[in-house]
This record gives sequence, structure tokens and C-alpha cells, in this order.
Amino acid sequence: MPISARTDLMALMRGAEPVVAEAAATLVAMQRAPLATARKELRDIVTDADLAAERIVIDGLRSLTPWAAILSEERGFSGNTSGPRWIVDPLDGTVNYASGLPWYSVSAAYHDGEEALVGLVQSPLADVCARYVQGALATVNGEPVRVSSTRSLSDAVVSVILTSHYQPDEVRMAAAIIERLGSAVRGVRIVVSGALEMTWIAAGRLDAFVSIKADLVSHAAAMPLVRAAGGRVTTIAGEASQFDDLQKIASNGHIHDELLRLLEEITL
Repeated sequence: MPISARTDLMALMRGAEPVVAEAAATLVAMQRAPLATARKELRDIVTDADLAAERIVIDGLRSLTPWAAILSEERGFSGNTSGPRWIVDPLDGTVNYASGLPWYSVSAAYHDGEEALVGLVQSPLADVCARYVQGALATVNGEPVRVSSTRSLSDAVVSVILTSHYQPDEVRMAAAIIERLGSAVRGVRIVVSGALEMTWIAAGRLDAFVSIKADLVSHAAAMPLVRAAGGRVTTIAGEASQFDDLQKIASNGHIHDELLRLLEEITL
């Protein structure tokens, strides 16, 4: 029977933690060895590590919650479309990972169809472990989440997604965003691991994040962390971003309106 009580959600989070941790540990071990890769959309890739971590996460969560559907990046959706589901990204930041870079993560969100009730993000080499239970818990590395105190865009560090699965018009839009930010903020960063970047905002390490073509599976676990920390997640138009919206503009909240004004009139 689906879990709904808050105490049960805490138990669910604790049950899912070792599953996510095992997938993260597997990624660390496999990154040291030669990787088999295959092409996806445009220049994007999938590796044998993506598939190994996905098997661990799906098998573990299915055993933990046999009633829940699962949406995962490589396997897609399986299960009852009208019930609760897990939204998982077993390797968010595959290109970074395959290049030997540390900016990648495993994320899993237990979702009731409207919002995430439980969220886990683990980035083993970036030393990030985030936990979320709706109304009960929101931590990064065991500390309560809290956004940065930055109140001016000129003092902000902002990350922007510019990735290998963008079409030419999306590349142009991302470049226009970077150009505007480059003359207005303290620093622009391109990391391309959305769950990790949003978690950094929730932990006060990053001030804002801009993604114009957000991957649903990459952000479901981290969005509620940002909001629980006092931040905002919207579209470029300023509307509250839903879990399946393509646009994700996340910030500490203090600089959000200023950031949106800067991005006005940048459209595909």
C-alpha cells in the first residue's frame, strides 16, 4: 500500500539511502576503469556505468516499494501512471563522469504525481549528500539547508547549463544568457549536473542556476531542497516551475527578481 504518513516517509527515505549510496559507490569504482560509451541525442552519451547504476537503483527501489512506478533516464517509465512513482537519475553528469571529472550525482525522488515527498542526491566526489522529506527534513551533509545571503546579482556566482544535447537554437539562447550574465555577475560557471547544482544552492554554495531545457529526472529530487532552504525555482517568465517544466531558474530567492529581469526577452 502506498506510503503517505510523514513517519513512513522518513522510513522510506532511510530505506532508499543505501540504494543511492550503492549506486554512487559503483560509479566511483567504475570511473577508474575504461568505460564503454554509446551515443544518444546529438553528442550526448550513455556509458556502461549509467546502466550499472540504473540497475542498482531500479532493483533496490522496486524491492523497497513494489507498488510504485519508476521513471528513469535510460529505461523510461514503468508501472502505474496514476500512482506514486520514483523519478531517478542514476548518473546526472555523464559527460563529466566519462571525462574523469567529479561533477556528477545520483538522485532519486519519491513523487505523488504533484510534488516530491522524498528526495536524495548524492555526489560522491563532490562530497555532497542531500536528504529531503516533505515537512520533516532537508539537509546537505547532515546540516539544515540554507541559501546564501547574497542580495545583489553583482555579487552572485551563477551556473548555466550548456550541454551536448542542445539544438542550435538552444545553444544560441544559452550563449545569450551567458553573455548577459558575464557582464552582470561575479562569476558564471558551467557544471552540467543539475541535481548537484541545485543542491549547492540549497547549501548556500552557489547563488543561482539557469537551465532552459531541464531534464525531468535530473531535478526532481533537488527542487524541493532549494525551496525548503528559502530559495525559488521558476521559469524565465517568473512562474513557479513545476517538476516537468523544461525551464528551471533556481536561486537563493534574494536575487531572483533581478536575475529574471536580466534574462527578459531571451527566448528561443
